[in-house]
Amino acid sequence: MSVKQLPETLINQIAAGEVIERPASAAKELIENAIDAGATRIEIATAGGGKSLLRVTDNGCGMSPEDLALAIRRHCTSKISSTLMHIRTLGFRGEALPSIGSVAKLSVRSRRPGDDSGSEIEVIGGKVSPVRPAPANPGTVVEVRDLFFATPARLKFLKTERAEAGAITEVVKRMAIAFPAIRFVLSGPDRSTLEFSACGKDSLARMGQVLGADFAENSIEIEAEREAVRLTGFAGVPTFNRGNSAHQYAFVNGRPVQDKLILQAIRAAYSDTVPYGRYPVAVLSIALDPAFVDVNVHPAKSDVRFRDPGLVRGLIVGALKEALARDGSRAATTGAAAMASAFRPGFSPFHRTPQPGRAWSYETSPSRPVSAPAAPASAPQFAERAQAGFDSMAAPSARLDRAEDLPVEERDHPLGAARAQIHENYIIAQTADGLVIVDQHAAHERLVYEALRQSLATRSRASQMLLIPEIIDLPEEDCDRLMAHAEDFAAMGLGIERFGPGAVAVRETPAILGEVNAVGLVRQLADEIAEWDHAASLAAKLDYVAATMACHGSVRSGRRLKPEEMNALLRKMEATPGSGQCNHGRPTYIELKLADIERLFGRS
Repeated sequence: MSVKQLPETLINQIAAGEVIERPASAAKELIENAIDAGATRIEIATAGGGKSLLRVTDNGCGMSPEDLALAIRRHCTSKISSTLMHIRTLGFRGEALPSIGSVAKLSVRSRRPGDDSGSEIEVIGGKVSPVRPAPANPGTVVEVRDLFFATPARLKFLKTERAEAGAITEVVKRMAIAFPAIRFVLSGPDRSTLEFSACGKDSLARMGQVLGADFAENSIEIEAEREAVRLTGFAGVPTFNRGNSAHQYAFVNGRPVQDKLILQAIRAAYSDTVPYGRYPVAVLSIALDPAFVDVNVHPAKSDVRFRDPGLVRGLIVGALKEALARDGSRAATTGAAAMASAFRPGFSPFHRTPQPGRAWSYETSPSRPVSAPAAPASAPQFAERAQAGFDSMAAPSARLDRAEDLPVEERDHPLGAARAQIHENYIIAQTADGLVIVDQHAAHERLVYEALRQSLATRSRASQMLLIPEIIDLPEEDCDRLMAHAEDFAAMGLGIERFGPGAVAVRETPAILGEVNAVGLVRQLADEIAEWDHAASLAAKLDYVAATMACHGSVRSGRRLKPEEMNALLRKMEATPGSGQCNHGRPTYIELKLADIERLFGRS
């Protein structure tokens, strides 16, 4: 069989298999071209999830008739000339338009700002029409219809119109975050109109448009540099998390990427603060010399390769961990908002509903008894006697004093002063401008965990000897697993020895845990070691051990605390990094400002 040259149309269709995987891929390529053309306004219109219609309109520099004829030919571009070492544009391969034209009905209409008229060219299934004059505004309009009509097999692998439209929306969101000075409008009969107004250089404002207004007040600014690699952006506090990684955005020299190294670094930085199955929200931008990063890994240009991947990963993990230790202990404001929304004016245990059209008042409130008697003249005296009765029944630690009665040093603390404990698990603390509700078990669990991690870092254990060693019977394989990590356990104050083939003896327990069920702790450690991924790093395994020990040694739910114990817990939380969430990523406290409380009661 002899070797032969493939036809140009077939070559383009083969290339389109990698460059244009779905309508969102075509949208990404066309938006990149518009940005490279200097556009400040980009409008995207779709129909049928982008399969029937995809139109991208920009006000960029436009093209001449000669440029238009070359633009639909493979490997024709204005972005690079002779090297791939200094790519500073989004597009550079010169494959997008010819690839789209080979599998769809493509038309490109363009006009340069100084020209009297515009021009247009069409490519239908790889067949190119001559360039002809056409009326056009300054800029370029690229219209793609019937995507993949020339390759019907590809159509069978596309998802529903709703899913394809959603993928295009995600592309626009990533581009919008990367270029806040550009106005983006996404519309069409298959969607509601989405508009991101230009924000100039205010990248956080654009992030708020895309990620929601809550992101600004629940994020931490990131700024770090190492060996000419600069990292900037914003990362959400650990309790501000989501159910998937779609809210993690990464950019390299302004290019939106979905690089595994960056995503894994974000996950590693949040590993001990966000629960399994939840994902942090982050927008990170990496700037470095273009010669030190390869963006030509894949035709889709969503993957990159760094010359020194270890440097980049270390920079991301280090910067995020430092930021979280500095400012990540605060709870997400969404917790307070969710709690406030749970309160409903006029709540009634009888669940009675006022008649339609009637305004709420005391007379119509479902909480009011059906036949409320008139208040007697002695009502004030009755109220005083009732209040006295309540005061006599209240426990000393549960009485609420006036804010001015608090010592100045207590009122000035971020978490305030403990005023009550309810349900033997939740501490109510009064601050200078509101109140804080603390989950005592979750909070103390975090404190113990951080102390154990510190002992690991310094290799200085604090243990307490057992008067009589605890002998624990276990399967021989579990004993083997435990003894393989005996030295690491000892660094945290847990001393174990082999006691025959099927048992271990516990001689020491971590002092910070106090009285602990050694049998339950060791059995759980044995079970978890058996479940470990052996490819995981030792540091990750030891953190997991520390989290397990912390859970066993923390203040349990149901334990009554004295006022001084509650205040000591609050002070320790304020001094401990990451105390805003427990080891499983749940919030340890929720804060309500006085203005929020007054709003609940209609006082504001």
